[in-house]
Amino acid sequence: MEIQLWREILEPYSLAVDELLVKFNHVQRAFQKANDYCPIDLVQGRVKTIASILEKANRKKIPLEQLEDQMGDIAGIRLICPFVEDCYAVVDMIRKRMDMEIVSEDDYITHPKESGYRSYHFQIRYTVQTFREPKTINAEIQIRTLSMNCWCTIEHSLQYKYHGNVPEELRLRLQHTADGMLENDRELSSIRDEIHAAKAMKAEEARIVGDILVTIQNLYKIASRREAVRMQEEFFRIYQEQNLDKLKRFATELDIIAEGYRAQSLM
Repeated sequence: MEIQLWREILEPYSLAVDELLVKFNHVQRAFQKANDYCPIDLVQGRVKTIASILEKANRKKIPLEQLEDQMGDIAGIRLICPFVEDCYAVVDMIRKRMDMEIVSEDDYITHPKESGYRSYHFQIRYTVQTFREPKTINAEIQIRTLSMNCWCTIEHSLQYKYHGNVPEELRLRLQHTADGMLENDRELSSIRDEIHAAKAMKAEEARIVGDILVTIQNLYKIASRREAVRMQEEFFRIYQEQNLDKLKRFATELDIIAEGYRAQSLM
């Protein structure tokens, strides 16, 4: 096949990768503008080289005239996430998109390959507007954590170096490394959960403190200044202890006192 013809064949795939990069980078910016946590840390994309396409076609016994139908990863997008949970958040995000058709899904995160390979794969159909007409192509989206991506990069390099026949010793070492990275992802997820719990606790504390300050301010209006000052000093003392349970109890007691003064003012 002539080089010029290859370029014509691959041009829609290049266009699709460019568009998908723009779209997923936009998702990142949208989260940032909203000051919200973004589950996507990095967006990457590529079109397979002609050499890579021919190598895979030869290995998979795919006739050249059937390449576009049978090879689903000529165009590929990779989404790198901080945590495993973020990978599944992105999976849900992609399932809701209306600008691509999902053909199939493979969850190699929950069900890793025997080699230790972990990633989440979508096979999609995506339509681009070429110079002449719309064209729908096959493309692949991979979703993985940074540690998964590191392992996959190493594994791919070894497969390339040894032409798919990685020595047994290296293969076992690679599997052992995959186990270690799996444990690393689990530990990071545990830390993430603790961070989220701490943030939730801080948010609750901020809400309670806000309510307490409003109530004390109202006490200055409906109760004696001495009573209001006393409750304010008590609040500062409890707040310095950084004990959320004590803060909750104080807020409840303060509400009862404030309600009592409101009832007296109505008599």
